[in-house]
Amino acid sequence: MAKRPLILVTNDDGITAPGIRTLISIMHSIGDVVVVAPDSPQSGMGHAITVNSTLYLENVDIDGKQPEYSCSGTPADCVKLAVREILHKKPDICVSGINHGSNSSINVIYSGTMSAALEAGIEGIPAIGFSLLDYNWNANFEHCKSFVETITRQVLEHGLPDGVVLNVNLPNLDKKDIKGIKVCRQARANWVEEFDKRTNPMGREYYWLAGKFVNNDNGEDTDEWALANGYVSIVPVQFDLTAHHTIQRLNTWKLN
Repeated sequence: MAKRPLILVTNDDGITAPGIRTLISIMHSIGDVVVVAPDSPQSGMGHAITVNSTLYLENVDIDGKQPEYSCSGTPADCVKLAVREILHKKPDICVSGINHGSNSSINVIYSGTMSAALEAGIEGIPAIGFSLLDYNWNANFEHCKSFVETITRQVLEHGLPDGVVLNVNLPNLDKKDIKGIKVCRQARANWVEEFDKRTNPMGREYYWLAGKFVNNDNGEDTDEWALANGYVSIVPVQFDLTAHHTIQRLNTWKLN
C-alpha cells in the first residue's frame, strides 16, 4: 500500500476558524495531517516573524482526529516551528487556509495565509494557500472542497518548481455556478488608502485604516478577471523578489 503523504495545515485566521477546520477535513482524505496554526487571528501580518518576544506552542485537542498545536506567533512562525520543533522533518506538502476573504492580486503581499505558504516554499516544501472570497466568519466552505482536494492532489502528483508556491482563490458562488479553474497572473491592482482620524476620550488621536480596492488591469488572464467571471484562480507565486529583467539595465549605469 502506498504511503500516505504527511500534510502540514496552517492558516492566519486562527486554529479554530471554520476555514482551517474545513481544510483539515479535506486533507484527511489525502494524507496524514498535522496542524500548527496561530492561537488568534493574524490576518494582514504578511511575512512577519517573532524576534523580540517569546513564542509559545500548546498541544491542543479540538476534534481529536489529528495532532494540533496552537502558536502564539505569526503564520510564518507556525511553519518554522512545525518543521524544526514538531515534525523534525519536512512534510510532503503544506496547505494554508482556507482564508476568510480574498488574497488575489496585491493582497498576496499582505496575506498571512500566503506568507505561511511562502515560508514553506523557502524550506523547499510544496505549498498552497487557499482563500475564499467571503469575509464572513460563518462562510459556507462546502463548495470549496472538491477544488481544494483536486489542486492538492495535483501538486502532490506533479510537484512544483523550486521557489514556487500556489495562490488559490475561490469565488463565493454555488458550486454549480463555478465554471472551472484558471491558471492566471496576478492582476496589477492596488488599494487606494486613507486613514480615518479620530480622538479617544483621553484626547489622544488615533487612526483606522480605510480605503477601496481599485483594479485598472483589463487583462483577461488575471486572477481578478477569473474570479469575477466565475472561475477558481491559481497564480504561481515566487518568493524571489529580484526584478531579473532590470539587472541588465542597471549594469549600464555609471556606478563606479
